[in-house]
Amino acid sequence: MRPAEAGGRGPRERLGEGLFSRVAGPDGARRRARIHGTPGPRWFGPERPVRRVHGDASMFIGGLSALLLQSLHPLAMAAVAAHSGYRGDPWGRLQRTSTFLATTTYGTAEHAEQACARVRAVHERVRGLTADGEPYHASDPHLLGWVHLAETDSFLRAHQRYGARPLSDDECDGYVEDMARVARELGVPDPPRDRAELAERLAAYRPELAVTAQAREAARFLLLHPPVPLVARLPYGVLAANAVALLPRWASEQLRLPRLPLVEDVCLLPLGRATTATIRWAMAPARQRVTSAGG
Repeated sequence: MRPAEAGGRGPRERLGEGLFSRVAGPDGARRRARIHGTPGPRWFGPERPVRRVHGDASMFIGGLSALLLQSLHPLAMAAVAAHSGYRGDPWGRLQRTSTFLATTTYGTAEHAEQACARVRAVHERVRGLTADGEPYHASDPHLLGWVHLAETDSFLRAHQRYGARPLSDDECDGYVEDMARVARELGVPDPPRDRAELAERLAAYRPELAVTAQAREAARFLLLHPPVPLVARLPYGVLAANAVALLPRWASEQLRLPRLPLVEDVCLLPLGRATTATIRWAMAPARQRVTSAGG
């Protein structure tokens, strides 16, 4: 008998469970069982690209990069700063986001619709004024469109660079189409259906983007003062540095985040792939338990 079997849990299981509890929260196991184990039709079948992307460890880098990119829209950043509690309860925000992504990607159609309805209800209540006195409302379709584009682009970029099985060209377009299904349910009118439309829509938002004091504060929090234990600072730093390297060049320049292409290619990219591979390895046993249970 191997030591891990004798003791019940080996280093791999402990690391995987620790990561899962951070991302999914203390009630994560019950929610995971409900998401994967409830019978019924799904929005996305097992062959759809969105399931491969959202189930991969590359999402850790894609999620950080998406937050940085989203911060460039002053109205979106003002709403996040005033209402999201990202500084006071960053793990809670991450857990709510991960639960929403898991539910819409893997859950039943009924559960996915309920999750989107809850988010729409929250958006209806999120409104206010920026520091310059400009009004914002989280349910504004134009603002929702920016958030959707930033997430879709960042998640896809991350998967293609760090994912275990990058998508083909047709599958990349399929991922954008899958994400459009969720976006429409959240109130985004006519979201992009392929990568060409995605790039075109992102470019159309650029005149509206600007770095505010709130965006700089969010970047400092995410990159320099993350709410992670000391032992996790090094791997988190690798993920954060790769999240910056993943940004479009124009976005990192606006945020004044340093970029060194040679260092990125020679050092950062291999480290990012090694870190995501470690996360993938650690979390695989839990994923296999879900699969074997019929999820």
